[in-house]
Amino acid sequence: MFKKPVIVFEGIEGSGKSFHITNVSNYLKKKNIDHIKLREPGGSLNSEKIRNIILNKKSNFNKETDLLLYLAARSENISLLKRYYKKKIILIDRFTDSTVAYQHYGLGVNLNLINTINKYLLKDFKVNFTFLNTVNKKNMIKRLGLRKSLNRYDKFNNNFYQKVQKGFLKISNKDKKRYQIIDSNLDISINKSLIIKIINKLI
Repeated sequence: MFKKPVIVFEGIEGSGKSFHITNVSNYLKKKNIDHIKLREPGGSLNSEKIRNIILNKKSNFNKETDLLLYLAARSENISLLKRYYKKKIILIDRFTDSTVAYQHYGLGVNLNLINTINKYLLKDFKVNFTFLNTVNKKNMIKRLGLRKSLNRYDKFNNNFYQKVQKGFLKISNKDKKRYQIIDSNLDISINKSLIIKIINKLI
C-alpha cells in the first residue's frame, strides 16, 4: 500500500504497544527490510535526555510544562524522522496521538495549542498507519504490577488512564481507515498474527 510507510503504535500503559513494535521490528530484520524504530519521548540522543527528565519519579511539572517537554523531545527527533521519511520504513512507539490523548483528554491542556505546535514541528511529515492497542483496567493493573520499575506516567490513577484511552478512541474514530484497534485483552499470539498480516499489506 505504501512504499516506505510511517507506522505508529499507540495505547495506554500495559496495552502491549512496545511489545508489538519490537515484534514487528524483529520481523522486518528477519526479512532484511530496511527500517528504523524509535520511541517518544526518546529516540535521538537529546530526546532521550528530555525523556529522563519527564519520566523521572522525582519530577513534578505542571501540565503545560509537561506538554512543552514532550514537544521539545519531538522537536529533537524531527530531523532524524525527516532524514528517513519515504526512504525507510519508520516505526514509532508513541507519537502525536499520545500527546493529544494524554495532555488534552487526560490532563485538559488546550487542544488548539497542542495541534498548532505539532503542525509547526511536523510540517509535511505524515503518519500512514496506526495500531491502537487497548486494554481493560484489570489487565492494565496486572501488567503494571509485573514491571520491575515504574516511571512517573505509570503511577496515575485508573480514572486518568480510562480518560486517556477514551481519548485515543475518539482520535481514531475521526479517521478509521488509518487505524487498527488491537484488543490486547485477547491472546497475544492472535494479535501478533493480525499485526504482521497488516504490516505485510502496508509494505
